[in-house]
Amino acid sequence: MAVVERDVWVLANLKETQLALLRVGQSVAIEIDAIPDHDFVGKVQSFSPGSGSTFAFLPPDNATSNFTKIVQRVPVKIVFDPERVRGYEDRIYPGLSVQPKIDLGTN
Repeated sequence: MAVVERDVWVLANLKETQLALLRVGQSVAIEIDAIPDHDFVGKVQSFSPGSGSTFAFLPPDNATSNFTKIVQRVPVKIVFDPERVRGYEDRIYPGLSVQPKIDLGTN
């Protein structure tokens, strides 16, 4: 079973090195690959409290004492502006590929 909310949002798995200038409330331009004829707009709503590997069912564990630094990915929730989604509700599905472009100058 899948539960889907009415509000449209996306989780962007950003590299930890991309988070330095990111803040809640920043404006985001969103392109959905399946709907190339429309530009969507949203805002950064929240950050996950941990990286994807932190909450993995089987988190990676380096038991050999060899340390290799791997850049982690942190899920960032981006909420779509409901006015820009109007009329496209029946074309937006869970699992579609999107390209978010975050405006680092807004907050």
